Amino acid sequence: MTYEMTWDIETFFAGGSDSKEFSAYLDQIKQGIEHIQHVPPGAQTFESFCQTIDQFSSLHTSLREAFAFTSCLVAQDMTDEKAKALQGQLVTLNSRATNALTVWESSLTTIGQTTWDEWMRSEELGAIAFPLNEIRETRAQKLSDAEETLINALSMNGYQGWELLYNTLVQSIRVPFEEDGQTTWLSAGQAANALSSPDTEVRERLFASWEKAWADKGAFFAETLNNFGGFRLQVYGARGWDSIMKEPLQHNRMKEETLDAMWGAITKHKQPFVQYLQRKAELLGKAKMDWQDVNAPLGENKKDWNYQAGAEFIRRQFHQFSEAMGDFAEHALSERWIEAEDRDNKRPGGFCTTFPESKESRIFMTYAGTASNVLTLAHELGHAFHNYVLRDLPLYQRSYSMNVAETASTFAEMIVTDAAVNQASSKNEKMALLDDKLQRSVAFFMDIHSRYLFETRFYEERKNGSVPYQRLNELMEEAQQEAFAGAIGKTHPHFWASKLHFYNTSVPFYNFPYTFGYLFSLSVYARAQKEGKNFEEKYMDLLRDTASMTVEDLAMKHLQADITKEAFWEEGIALCIEDVEEFLELTEGESAE
Repeated sequence: MTYEMTWDIETFFAGGSDSKEFSAYLDQIKQGIEHIQHVPPGAQTFESFCQTIDQFSSLHTSLREAFAFTSCLVAQDMTDEKAKALQGQLVTLNSRATNALTVWESSLTTIGQTTWDEWMRSEELGAIAFPLNEIRETRAQKLSDAEETLINALSMNGYQGWELLYNTLVQSIRVPFEEDGQTTWLSAGQAANALSSPDTEVRERLFASWEKAWADKGAFFAETLNNFGGFRLQVYGARGWDSIMKEPLQHNRMKEETLDAMWGAITKHKQPFVQYLQRKAELLGKAKMDWQDVNAPLGENKKDWNYQAGAEFIRRQFHQFSEAMGDFAEHALSERWIEAEDRDNKRPGGFCTTFPESKESRIFMTYAGTASNVLTLAHELGHAFHNYVLRDLPLYQRSYSMNVAETASTFAEMIVTDAAVNQASSKNEKMALLDDKLQRSVAFFMDIHSRYLFETRFYEERKNGSVPYQRLNELMEEAQQEAFAGAIGKTHPHFWASKLHFYNTSVPFYNFPYTFGYLFSLSVYARAQKEGKNFEEKYMDLLRDTASMTVEDLAMKHLQADITKEAFWEEGIALCIEDVEEFLELTEGESAE
């Protein structure tokens, strides 16, 4: 079967950013907001409480459906001004809905504990007791209704406005790429893909142009990041939150001890990955790796990873683990849930977004025919499968946190990665695939660690005032050298400008959840390998619980593991070190090409 490389979003609302159907849908959302704004915030009966939850769930589902649609419109064409305007309208509508929700959530704290506990044990609410308890406890830690409502209102043109400005700046980025005497101007997304060129000289030239492109607008990005971070800090300060990590940890339903244990274990075991990078530098004919070399391909992988081949390989490997996953992948590919075409004006990066009302997902990426692209596609299909497993649960049981979201995506990625390595037909092909696999470990243990170090230090300095542009570069370089344990020479000082994750209003500290998901999924994957297809239902049971408990409880229930201890994380790291050892053995005595 031939799979198309462009997605179908007409099935949701026909007409794109000119859709009359979507315009009518926004009108329905407005009416829903008008209705919930008149929900009495005072004393509630059990019946009215349940009814209000249904109303908010319905409205939130519609808003998420609308946001998913507009995010797809903007991602596929960043010059679509009408789509951006629709996003702006949604930001305003969401702020109004959030204000109404804030008032209602405040009323939860006035319900007596005895009554509350009785309600949470009821048949109607028992399944969503965990998220409701979470909402009640979090609301008690915030400001008054009037103050929180004001924050929400100001965030439209402040906090969220800076995120929109960042996206506008990225849209204007163009990177010159000279090849065969011709200069092509690449979008940020196209340039990011081209940086994985096998040609050392091409990477060096392109990386210099890449850095310059971000530097040319560096002052604008610095102003954006400073105002973005300043808004967040002022809100935290008003609430009396003294730790920048309070909200990220709450969002990810995890303890600080868990985060510290994860980074502690990683920091203790970086040397094998330094050895891998040193060997890779030798194979590339360099004394030391530079930033642009970390994801450079190694070996000679003659496999044709065109889109059809990559998609079909994923489908087959998913089937090997789970019939449900295989069938799902086939459905997503054949029904055009994926936007993969390599063209201008697409936003950089990749994502999976869910349409909760339609019970479908859409995947966005730019597919350039590399083995890495195949893994990215598998990763995003893992996200979509997670959404699929939860599709019929109440909305509150589908709102899982980012760290466990990355578990499903990374699990799917590992199924495909291991299959590719095991099926390699030559030493060079195996070398290339092992290198690609280890690039992922380096990304989670080093690259993302550098993002975490940068972001924590940026916010610490931002407390004392705006952080100068050049200081942002210094913080980034220092973080990269520390996180890579000195294994790279030339760093990427403008990474803080090029990575959109630093500018996300909905997910603060959009970094450590990736590493959590990677290592957590290794434990899940190890069990899947032992049990084979018998593990399929257990895996889906774990996914169904991801929005119904803390990650510590999730690990204890399904893995019988204490993730607040470094020993848990070291088990996953040990599996990655085995990959390093295999790579070092395979490349022993190899010389630069």
